[in-house]
Amino acid sequence: MEQFIAVAEAAADAAGAVIRPLFRSSLMVEAKGDFSPVTEADKGAEKAIRALLAERLPDHGVIGEEYGADRPDAEWVWVLDPIDGTRAFITGRPLFGCLIALLHKGVPVLGVIDQPVTGERWIGVAGRPTTFRSPLGGKAQGRACPSLDQAELSCTSPDMFDAVTGPRFESLKKSVRRVTWGGDCYSYGLIALGLVDIVVDDTMKPWDWAALVPVIEGVGGSVTDWAGKPLRLDSAGDVLALGDKRLLPEASRLLLG
Repeated sequence: MEQFIAVAEAAADAAGAVIRPLFRSSLMVEAKGDFSPVTEADKGAEKAIRALLAERLPDHGVIGEEYGADRPDAEWVWVLDPIDGTRAFITGRPLFGCLIALLHKGVPVLGVIDQPVTGERWIGVAGRPTTFRSPLGGKAQGRACPSLDQAELSCTSPDMFDAVTGPRFESLKKSVRRVTWGGDCYSYGLIALGLVDIVVDDTMKPWDWAALVPVIEGVGGSVTDWAGKPLRLDSAGDVLALGDKRLLPEASRLLLG
C-alpha cells in the first residue's frame, strides 16, 4: 500500500502541474455528450495520470472520466476524475479537485482529493486515519453531530434531482440546520475536516465518489447510497456522505421517501 500511496501522490502532482497554469486563464471549452464542460485541463491532467500509472503499475486497470476504461476487470483498478467540479474551474472558483482512487476487487481502498491551486490534499487509506495537508493548516477529523437539526448539509446542485428524488431531498433539507450549495468533491473534503456534516448528491459516476469513500471513512464517517448500502461500480449514483454515522437511519428514511 505504501507504494500505491506514493504513486497516487505522484499522479496528483502530475495532474496539478497541468491544471495550475490553466486556472483562471482563457480556456476553449467544448461540450461533451452530456453537455457538461470539458477543457484541455481535464484531458491533459488525465493523460498525465494515465502515463504515470502505465509506467509504474502497468498491470493495473484504469477507469477515467475523460478516456474511459482500460482493463476494468483487473484486481487493482484506478478510478480518475482529473477535475471534479469543472464548472467551478472554468469560472475561476477553487471549489474543485482532482480525484484519484484505487479499488481492490471493486472496493475503494485508497482515495486522494487534491486541490492543486490551494495546495490542499486529503489522503484516505482503508483501515487508517485520513491525513490532510494544507499550507493553511487544519486537521482531518470528524465531528459529533447526533441529530439532523444540528447538521450542516451540502449538495452540489439541486438540478441533479428529478420529480421523484427532488421531494425526497427537500424532506431532508427541511430537517437540517443549514444548507449550502456547490463544492463538488471539495464539500466531501470539508466533512473530513469536521466542517460539514452531510453531503447528498445524485447521478454520480464511480469517478465522482470512489476517492471520497476512504477519505471520509478515515475520519469515522460513511459514504453509501441513499439506502445506506456500500457503493460499487454498478451503483445507481445516489450518494449519501456523513461525518457522523448516527445520522444514517433518519437521513436514509427521509431520502427514500
